[in-house]
Amino acid sequence: MNRKGKKERRKDRKAGGEPVLSLCCRCCLFLFPCLVLWIASGCHRPAVSYDPALEACVREKIGQIKPLELHPTDPNKLPPAPIAPPEKLELSLEQCRALALENNLQLKANLINPSIAAARLSEEEAAFEWSFFANAHLSKSDQPQGRAVQVDGLLLPAVGTSQIEYTQVDTGVRVPLRTGGTVTFDLTDSRTQDLNAESDRPFDPSYQNSLAVSISQPLLRNAGQWVNTYAIRLAAYNRDIVSARTKLDIITVLAAIDRVYWRLYAARRELEVRQQQYELSLAQLERARRLVEAGQRPQVEVIRAESGVAQQLEAIIVAENTLRDRERELKRVINKPGVDVQTPTVVVPTTSPDPVHYDLEQTRLLRQAMDSRMELLELQLQLLQETDSVRLARNRTLPLASLDYTYNINGVGETRSESFDMLSNSDFVNHRLGLQLVVPLGNEAAKSRLRQAIYQKRQTLASRANREEIIKVEVLNAIDQVEANWQRILAARQNTIVNARLYEAEKREFEVGMSTSTDVLDAQFNFANAQTSEIRALADYQISLVDMAYATGTILGAARIQWEPIVPATDIE
Repeated sequence: MNRKGKKERRKDRKAGGEPVLSLCCRCCLFLFPCLVLWIASGCHRPAVSYDPALEACVREKIGQIKPLELHPTDPNKLPPAPIAPPEKLELSLEQCRALALENNLQLKANLINPSIAAARLSEEEAAFEWSFFANAHLSKSDQPQGRAVQVDGLLLPAVGTSQIEYTQVDTGVRVPLRTGGTVTFDLTDSRTQDLNAESDRPFDPSYQNSLAVSISQPLLRNAGQWVNTYAIRLAAYNRDIVSARTKLDIITVLAAIDRVYWRLYAARRELEVRQQQYELSLAQLERARRLVEAGQRPQVEVIRAESGVAQQLEAIIVAENTLRDRERELKRVINKPGVDVQTPTVVVPTTSPDPVHYDLEQTRLLRQAMDSRMELLELQLQLLQETDSVRLARNRTLPLASLDYTYNINGVGETRSESFDMLSNSDFVNHRLGLQLVVPLGNEAAKSRLRQAIYQKRQTLASRANREEIIKVEVLNAIDQVEANWQRILAARQNTIVNARLYEAEKREFEVGMSTSTDVLDAQFNFANAQTSEIRALADYQISLVDMAYATGTILGAARIQWEPIVPATDIE
């Protein structure tokens, strides 16, 4: 079959002849879409390509175990000597607090959490930002058209063609509303041209313009400002929860450093007492030797005095080991560069306890704990979140109803300016009002979500009541501990005074031959134990005050600490 031009085929169609489609053309019509799809899929490159060489390298690293190769050090290329840590480091309680807050790596990470939560809140608030949209379309259609004609007694279709080129540009602004609706401003500009030689259009090409303002507003489900700002309130609650947790982390670090500091103070003072008692034991040994050499005492007094020296030496060894443990604990908490746990630096606390008796009112302290504890604040914020969740879940059980309204102004003309002139005159206006209603049958999914929200709220209420009881017990125990440690200070101080007098009396009795070295050493041992008990009572009293401040949630105020979240630098403008 000979190929014909397009105009000739049109003439054949107008004459009533039936077009014949060859097998080749049919194959082309079938293969052309497949070819387009194949090209489109082949042009798409994967987002991440896995290099075979890289895969082989990874497999080799996973399956191979390399030995550790050590090479002798070249004396000509020795690294510079590290900076020696200080032999002695004097720190006050305020300095230890500052170092702990500054060098605690976990706390640094946690201080960024409030900034992250604030950024999430900003993200939710941006849900109501306006958006600009633009669409452009270009289409060219070639549609067959025909009517039945009588040819040689047969009814055959007379096939023609309609070729139209259509372009459209659609721009507008979409405004989301806090009530759940959406307002859209839409301007459409289109151009239509009939490519047929014979066209019955009044003017070709023709231009059409349309300006539309539409609003869509839900009426029941998802309707109202409260429902549509739920995500913003949830993010705000979450930001406050994160801040409360971060503050609790700071409180925990401060309480830990205060406890460690006073334990170190007690360990150092106890070592000083043991060293003092060791010197007193040496003095007693010298007295015993002097009196034995003078023939006033038997030789056994020297043996008794040597036994006392050995006992005090053992006590010094135990006290030194305890002191090293406390120093390492403090070094770990403050994390000061150059003074880590393996350095031999001696840490000397310079802040001394200032025991003051306080009038502790249980009712006032319990009320203050309920107002200041971050755990209760976090649970209260969770209750607010879950109360909103219950209200939202209850709203989601309502039917879905929405109201749509569109106001449209149309214009058409032979040129674009004529079309816009008709549009500005507002001669052709359309209105469209629609109402949609969807009522779920059964609605079990929404009811189940509502029940879950209610159960979660009740669970949080029970957790808050349990936490309140635990906090009450903590505060009451802290009050009792503070009072008990104060009484311990008074009793230990009186015991120290009495044992000091007894020790002096035993020394005088030994000088005149009325007592033995054993009596003097026993009095000396009791005196040392009394001093140690007083030191421990002082440290325990300071620690109990820390526990009281922690139990009432006021340790930041007691330490005069102010904190702010860390805002990391970003390159986003």
